[in-house]
Amino acid sequence: MGTTWRIQLAPPPGFDRDAASRAIEARLEDILAQMSHWRADSVLGRFNRASAGEWFTLPADFSAVIEAALAVAERSAGAFDPAIGALVDAWGHGPVTIDRPPTTEEIEQARAVSGFLRLAYEPDTRRLRQAGGLRLDLSGIAKGYAVDALTALLAGMDCHHALVEIGGELVGRGLRPDGDPWWVDLETPTQDVAPLRVALHQLAVATSGDYVRGFHTIDPRSGMPVEHAMAVSVIHSSAMLADAWATAFSVLSPAAVHALATRECLYVRSTCRYGTGSTEWISPALAAMIDAEDEVPA
Repeated sequence: MGTTWRIQLAPPPGFDRDAASRAIEARLEDILAQMSHWRADSVLGRFNRASAGEWFTLPADFSAVIEAALAVAERSAGAFDPAIGALVDAWGHGPVTIDRPPTTEEIEQARAVSGFLRLAYEPDTRRLRQAGGLRLDLSGIAKGYAVDALTALLAGMDCHHALVEIGGELVGRGLRPDGDPWWVDLETPTQDVAPLRVALHQLAVATSGDYVRGFHTIDPRSGMPVEHAMAVSVIHSSAMLADAWATAFSVLSPAAVHALATRECLYVRSTCRYGTGSTEWISPALAAMIDAEDEVPA
């Protein structure tokens, strides 16, 4: 995934750290073997090269991610789209480095073979149909899924108190050894906005935006990079869904983010460019959570 993983934990008695580390690496390798955009021999890589009309029976992890990705794609009206690998590749964010922006013609060619509406998926059989030339890119959701998967792996080892991170996407379970929750500072890219610290108690957070990696997020609807979203954080019970929604909200206009996050009752903090400065927006659900935490019993 081009990043690192880190886990802080309060281990149960007899916890074998070396065995846990090996299990974590094996679990991540299994996920990458299924969904890596950079590995030609991954299941995703083989799907992207498949002939038009070919059906693939997906492994369980891949299937879970595709189902969630298609649901968020539909609910966000395509602001999140798992089927824009051709556009991602055209802008040089895929496995092949490109030293120039794509031409208008190249963008239109990539858009012509992209889009989640071209996918056919059968949940009961876990079969996915290649429409022809379509390329999946699960970068906006697979990292979150991997965080959830490692959290579940630790729970299976009777380790229920941990903070799991992959590339800035986090899940907090249980409590720290000192009895505090796992405190996390949301990414704040500008001094115009006050820092915000949240307690990840049985919660996940994912952040998308451009202040770290530049304009790397592609709007699936236009095929162009997004230039207004500095950092959008979503708090959710699932890191996978937080990841996908953060990607969607980093594409949408501020007004559209406000409407959709409010409709979906999601915990969102968005920092966007506004003229020569920046503006912060906190969704009603997150504002209510903050107010509840700030209440002091009489």
